[in-house]
Amino acid sequence: QVQLVESGGGLVQAGGSLRLSCVASGIAFSRVAMGWYRQAPGKQREWVAAITSTSTTNYADSVKGRFTVSRDNAKNTLYLQMNSLKPEDTAVYFCKELIRGTWGQGTQVTVSS
Repeated sequence: QVQLVESGGGLVQAGGSLRLSCVASGIAFSRVAMGWYRQAPGKQREWVAAITSTSTTNYADSVKGRFTVSRDNAKNTLYLQMNSLKPEDTAVYFCKELIRGTWGQGTQVTVSS
């Protein structure tokens, strides 16, 4: 079955950077579009970024210019490079396979002010 495992979250000061990873198994990774989402405490899960099978990318306005989504098909891995982090970026970050709608378990990102 499809499995997605995120890693790379942690605690960082405002202005800092983190890189999240999402390793996929059970799918033809290079053929599917993938997305990053996040859920802050008390808020609904929101879309952050997406990348197609041909590496076309798209971003939410709140992260545009600060976050970069990429993929390494040889490693079945999706990345989210997060720069200039702000306290409002604090959330659990999830990757999602956009065809079947499979979610990873999430990784916590906390940005201190």
